Amino acid sequence: MTIKKSAVGTPYDGPNIRRNPFPITPGFESIYAHGVEVSSASRLLFISGQIGVTPAGETLPDFRQQFEQAISNLSLVLGSAGMVTNDLVKLTFFLTRASDLRELGEIRHRLLMFSTAVTTLIVSGLARPELLIEIEAIAAR
Repeated sequence: MTIKKSAVGTPYDGPNIRRNPFPITPGFESIYAHGVEVSSASRLLFISGQIGVTPAGETLPDFRQQFEQAISNLSLVLGSAGMVTNDLVKLTFFLTRASDLRELGEIRHRLLMFSTAVTTLIVSGLARPELLIEIEAIAAR
């Protein structure tokens, strides 16, 4: 498969085209896109909100662990469809505390470096009070 590059030069192994007709906020170029064009030949995968709970049912104690586990869970769902995080075209992050935004950015830069998906961030409550983050996604390949 041909490697395509977004407007900021981020490697992407897939048919989707990142659309950045105007600059991205400095520091977010590797994890954000203003738009993503999905080819008509792509398969779409809609992923329910993934939370910081292990496959064994353990809710992890802090934001960092919950976010990393939610990404791990998201990756398992992607893998079950033969997809990877580069195939993500839409991410929605639900946080319960605005104070976790900086850490979200740091972890996302580390674990989702080449996933420059269209992004929405919502700070609100979740279904269980111990949950600190939930990630909903759409992937296309």
